[in-house]
Parts: sequence; structure tokens; C-alpha cells
Amino acid sequence: MKCKLLYCTVLLSLLTNFATGAPSPLRNGGGEDIILQGFHWNSSRNTPEKWYQVLARMAPVIGQDGFTKIWLPPVWVDKSSWSDPAKGTSGGGEGYYWNDFDKNSAYGTDAELKQAATALTRAGVQVMYDVVPNHMNDKIPGVMVRFPRGYKLWRNDCTPPSDCDEGDPFEDGAADLNTASPEVSPRFMQEFRNLRDNYSAHDLRFDYVRGYSPERVDLWMKNFNDQAFCVGEFWKSPGEFPASDWRSKASWQDALKDWSDRSHCAVFDFALKERMQNGSIAEWRHGLNGNPVKSWREIAVTFVDNHDTGYSPGQYGGQHHWPLPDPMINLAYAYILLAPGIPVVYWPAMYDWGRGNLIRTLIALRKSAGIRADSPISFQTQYSGLVAATNGTQQRILMALDSDLNKVPDDFTPVMNADGQRIRIWKTATTAQDVPLTLHCDNAQPGNRQAVYAVGSPLELSAWDPAHAIPLQPSTPNRWSGIVTLPAQQAIEWKCVIRSLDNINQVDWQADPNNRASPGTQTESVGHF
Repeated sequence: MKCKLLYCTVLLSLLTNFATGAPSPLRNGGGEDIILQGFHWNSSRNTPEKWYQVLARMAPVIGQDGFTKIWLPPVWVDKSSWSDPAKGTSGGGEGYYWNDFDKNSAYGTDAELKQAATALTRAGVQVMYDVVPNHMNDKIPGVMVRFPRGYKLWRNDCTPPSDCDEGDPFEDGAADLNTASPEVSPRFMQEFRNLRDNYSAHDLRFDYVRGYSPERVDLWMKNFNDQAFCVGEFWKSPGEFPASDWRSKASWQDALKDWSDRSHCAVFDFALKERMQNGSIAEWRHGLNGNPVKSWREIAVTFVDNHDTGYSPGQYGGQHHWPLPDPMINLAYAYILLAPGIPVVYWPAMYDWGRGNLIRTLIALRKSAGIRADSPISFQTQYSGLVAATNGTQQRILMALDSDLNKVPDDFTPVMNADGQRIRIWKTATTAQDVPLTLHCDNAQPGNRQAVYAVGSPLELSAWDPAHAIPLQPSTPNRWSGIVTLPAQQAIEWKCVIRSLDNINQVDWQADPNNRASPGTQTESVGHF
């Protein structure tokens, strides 16, 4: 099929800009957003109101609850249906197997969509549409968009099929479009602009981005709005890459960062989700949002569950492919809302399942502290559970989740105790940048089954709690040493202790006076027995 002149001209211009122009900035919206996922798997089956009617009615509440963006479901009509007699399940119409750009869908009419988008925008909530460019259903002919087979517009038009596909196949690949085609790619550009110009689209969420190149997303965003927020669903474990691909031997974080660097979009933090599912709560620090490097944290879009991973109200409980166990959900929301990254709250958690008051309080704490996507965070691993301090622009927030933390510095004020004390939150004044300080204990002579530790006034030295003191290691004869990271520009006091390995209450303290130090103005501090 010959390329239509308008499409080819637009595509050539954008490709030229992509090849020669300056790199796009990271499109993370500035890092201050709190996103509501404005649907669940069964929203298209909502009764008696259609879902767009629900959104229009709830718009003022959503704005008042503190959300700055809302992620809406795919708006293109989906007339698909499926059933699994063996499991007794069925579905269809959710938008992820769409057949036309028509906006009259199972969620409501075109007019109702516009009314909902307008109401949300008036409530101060920016609209982000879920878009699904990788695959579509051509078994039900569309009116507004049709891609005939046999012209290299589909993956299976080529031999091998990978010659007509920029990424992984969705299921068997039969429904995959060739997103690199000069017919297909500009058609999506045109539709994205239509969403922007006629349906209040402020941002875009890209579905199944493993199916097309990150550079394609970058190209589309340059045309849509190079300053808009965008986020990709890159859900692919290292084990799913071929052995020849470097990402097969890398971490979840590495693959997510690579996708973001190439698309210049934010990315859902599946590194955190994987640790939530498979690790201890202490290991949540290994999410992308907990990375010590700012440029990694600021791309993370954090979530607890969504329409794919979690349960949904309605038939069969939705999909629930990877749900977080219920006892951990409140803790997970406390973490993502008080940690770096751009948090997403799932609609049922907010408005269906009784967690709304907790989440509202956490949102208010995040905003008053000035926590951003790139905010510094430090983890105190000497405690059980998860203990972390996030340094916002206005306040420093300390959270203890399922933890044995029992002493905090005097300048921390408690602000929340919830979920049977499994969630405890404090605040204090924001602090300067963290710096390393090397502590030395000289002349320590630990006996059998004893070790040398440092304990002191700041949180990082366990607020004088010897049970959670920081272990030191032999460095030179008669010297034990360790490096602690603390906020600069504060005066601290500390001491050396010798503690039993078998009984944390058996402690020998360094004699008075306390050692004093000022992180940032000195790099070492020495205590003596």
C-alpha cells in the first residue's frame, strides 16, 4: 500500500527531528503528581451508571482528595468477547482488544466521555488516557480505522514476523500491528492529537510497551506534546529476555531505566512490585523508587496493584494476575505515598474497599512534606521491617512499617499510628544532603561472642538504642570502624559500645563524655574505650 502524502510528510519530519534534534527531556510531569487509576477491570460492566457517568459525578471528590492526574481506561471501542468454559469465566469490552477509534464504548458514549473529561479537568485533575497501539481486533471491521492484511501493516504480514514488529508479540502475535509502518505510526499520531484536542487528553499511558520500541513512544510524544507526562507499562522480567540480550543478566531496575532513557517517559516500577510480591518488606527498598541515584528515582511510577495485577469489584474478582496479599496493602500504600516516585492509587482501594481515609491522610502528608519523585530517601536496615526517611522540600518524613523501631530522636513528631501500629509515621524539619562520616572506636577489646558497635543521637545511629546499634568492623590494630551516612550540617553525639551477640541487653558503654561530630564539616570521628 502506498504511503499517503500527509502521513509520510509528518513521519519524515518527525524522524528527522528525532535523528538530529536535541534529546527530549524526561517527561515525568515535574515529579509532584499523585495519580488515581480511574477504573478497574470490571468498570466497563458497571451498572446502573455507565463508567463515564461515575467519573463525571466523582470528579469534584477526586480533586478534593488530592489527585492531580487520573489514568482513564482505553477509550477506543472494544466489541470483543471471550469465554473460558473450563474456568467458567468470560469477558470482553475492556478496551484492550479494541477494533476502532470510535469513542462509544462499554464505558459510555462519546458525549459522556467528553463530559467526564471536562468535569475532571475543571476539578483540577489532568486526564491521562490509556492507549493500546501494539494490537487490535480486525475481526470486527472499524469505520474510523482499518488496516488491511497483506501490506506489511501487521506482524504476520512478514516472514519472519519479527520483520514487521518492533518488539515482542502479544500472545501469539496475530493481532499485532506493525507500529513502524509509515501507514500505522502516523495514524496513531493523528489519533493521539485527536484525544488531546477534542477529549482533554493531557498525558498518555502506553500499554504493553514491550511490543514496540521506546523510540517509537518518544516519536509519538514529540508529536503529541513534548512536555506532557507519559508512562510505559514495561512488564518484563530479566528471565524473559533471550540469553544473548544483556538485560537477561541484569536487574529489573536496569531494564526499566533503559526503556525510560530511550523513550524519555516515566515507567511503572515493576522492580518494586516484584519485591512486594517476592521479597520481605525490608526489600521494598530495592524498587526503582528507592535507588540511591536521583535520575533513577524520578522515572519511577509506583503502584500497589492495578487492573491486571489486582482484584476488581464485580465478576470473578477481575484478573488478579499478581495481587499483593491483603494484609500488606495498607503498608504498601504508606510506602509509595511517603517515598520517592510518582504514586498511583488503584480506584477500588480508594473508593470501594474502605482504605480511602488512610490514603487521604497519606496524600496530605506527602503534599505537606513536599515529597517529589526525586526526593532523597534513606533506609535504616538495623531495624526489622522497613524504616525509611524521605526528605521532602518542606519536611522530613520517617516511616516504620512492621518494624521494631522503638526510639526516635526528640525532634521527630508523631503524625500517624495505623493498621494496629504496623504503620507509624513521624515528621521533622527537612535536612541537608546526606554525607558519609567514618566512625572509629579505639582500644575496644570485645570478648568471645561480643562485637563493637556505634550508637548515638541521630536516627541513623539508632537514637541511643543499643539494641539497634550500627556494627563496626576491625580496620587496624586496636581500631574498629564503619561508615554512616547522615544529613550534613547537624551536630551529633555518639558512643562506642561492646554488645553481646547472644543478648542484645548485655552492653558495655564507652565512658563519658559523649563523642561529638558535625557531618559535612568533618569526615571522621573517633571514640575510645
